Amino acid sequence: MLVTQESVVTEAQNGIGWIKLNRPHALNSLNVEMVAAIYKQLKDWKQDSQIALICIYGEGEKGLCAGGDMRTLYDLKEKGVEAYAEQFFSTEYPMDYEIHRYPKPVVVYMNGIVMGGGVGLSIGASHRIVTETTKWAMPEMNIGFFPDVGASYFLNQMPGYIGRYLALTANIVKASDVLYAGVADCYLESKNWPKLRQAMMEKRWSLDSAEQEINQLLKQYSLSISPPSSLLSSEQEKIDQHFQFETIEDIVSSLNTTAEKGDEWAEKTVNTLLSKSPTSLKVTLHQLQEGKDKQLYECLEMEMNVAMNFMKCHDFYEGVRSVLVDKDRAPKWNPAVLEDVSEERIASFFHYSWNNEQNPLTTLTGNKKYSC
Repeated sequence: MLVTQESVVTEAQNGIGWIKLNRPHALNSLNVEMVAAIYKQLKDWKQDSQIALICIYGEGEKGLCAGGDMRTLYDLKEKGVEAYAEQFFSTEYPMDYEIHRYPKPVVVYMNGIVMGGGVGLSIGASHRIVTETTKWAMPEMNIGFFPDVGASYFLNQMPGYIGRYLALTANIVKASDVLYAGVADCYLESKNWPKLRQAMMEKRWSLDSAEQEINQLLKQYSLSISPPSSLLSSEQEKIDQHFQFETIEDIVSSLNTTAEKGDEWAEKTVNTLLSKSPTSLKVTLHQLQEGKDKQLYECLEMEMNVAMNFMKCHDFYEGVRSVLVDKDRAPKWNPAVLEDVSEERIASFFHYSWNNEQNPLTTLTGNKKYSC
């Protein structure tokens, strides 16, 4: 049975539930309708004994998903942005959480761009496939926002301080680094995806053997393939040296000290940091510190408060304007320097006054995840 919606296509066939993100003109970026459709389908298939395996992929060659549709939030700034944002995040986050604890294997094909909300879709899956074209990032710092979709949980699971580094710099990494960071499981040449997909479609899948059989198929199609060596691995020592500090100012100072000795990596990294919103930098570091000892559902609940407060933040709209609207890449942050962002200002992002006095995510419980 094929069910088509404007931006999501779902199909059940031979025990596989296929979910295709179908907005290639927008790099499959997520809107309210998409996250609602995906979330509903996941819940329906969870109860369906005829569905043994889920597979999520994106239409087109450019990527799985470029993230949430932040332009829509920008356009609603003066007319109901908070109501729309609450609807979007209170659906997207439980959808992502559902994937983390899904009782059936979930395969995600992470070809091309996998950023922000695309990371949220893939991070909790049991079988996460990257290719030579994968471009993975949490790019929210570029638009004066913060890394969400559970980032305060999964970025803390990465080796050393790599999670902090990727969050604060918004750097894009490729397949080898995604594997090294522990947020992908399998490497596949993109030319083999049609063959793997066909092999999956030709099998008749059952609940009791799905995990074993998908493991076998992935081994078969990626058996002799290995990605180039990880750049993050070679930079691990430098990343840990500079990003271990508990304030942005100390991280910047550490990088500056090394940059003054002629270290090009440190100079490039500190310049990257100083181009970001000072507010976003400080809120994000605090977010990661807070998330270190939290469960996933607690992190999502915390991030919902932060996300809603960013809907009232100048830097979010200025960041979206500079990247997605005017595209001049010349944001004017306010405050413009780190020293002008107070501790009280940072703390204010973590408390939000809900109309019904309850965060919509307070009902999330448990935390189960497959491993590939």
